[in-house]
Parts: sequence; C-alpha cells; structure tokens
Amino acid sequence: MEKPEVFYDIKKYMSLPYNFIINYIDDEGEGYYYGRVLELDGCQSTGDTLEELYENIKEAMEGYIETKLENGFDVPKPVNATDYSGKFNVRIPRTLHQRLSFEAEKEGVSLNQYVLYKLAL
Repeated sequence: MEKPEVFYDIKKYMSLPYNFIINYIDDEGEGYYYGRVLELDGCQSTGDTLEELYENIKEAMEGYIETKLENGFDVPKPVNATDYSGKFNVRIPRTLHQRLSFEAEKEGVSLNQYVLYKLAL
C-alpha cells in the first residue's frame, strides 16, 4: 500500500481542491452565508456576501492547516467522487425491507432502483 503524500507547506494544501458546503442563513430578516470545509472538521466561517465568505473561509483554512502542521497532526486531503465505489450496505428492519420490496415490484423496478429513487428525493 502506497503511503499518502504529506505536505509541510500551507500553500500546497491551500492549492488543493477542498469541498466547501455553503448555506444561506436567514436569521430574523438578517441574511448571511455560512460555509464549512467538508474535509477539515471544524473549519468554518461566515460572510455577508459569497465573496466575503470565500475570503473568510480561506483565512480559516490557513489557520486550521497551520495549527495542524505546527502540532504534528495530519491534514486531511480533499475527497472526490472517484474516492467512492457507489456501494454501501444498510441494515433495515425486515418490515421495511418487505414494504420496499412490494413497492418496487408494484412499480416494476428492482429493489436497488427503487431505493435509489427514494434516496434521490
């Protein structure tokens, strides 16, 4: 198994394609943007505009990465769709399995197709 590459330079980490999750928050008529970095647990910020949020989240990322490196911790790398197989197993109650199977049969599709449809809603 190949050991993952470790950077010791904040700029190299900052150049990686991290995933941002952004929400618009309406707080009693006062709106602002809230964002976090998916891979960097606890790395978050806010801004009145998307541009301000982007600048603030980049600043938060720099601080997060700098702190991790200074303390000898690994910095998580970005994830992308190719990191996932598209498969996962879920244990569900037998009665739910039965109901979903009946509904899939009624729709004339496989159970997998039906569950995918339900998850995509």
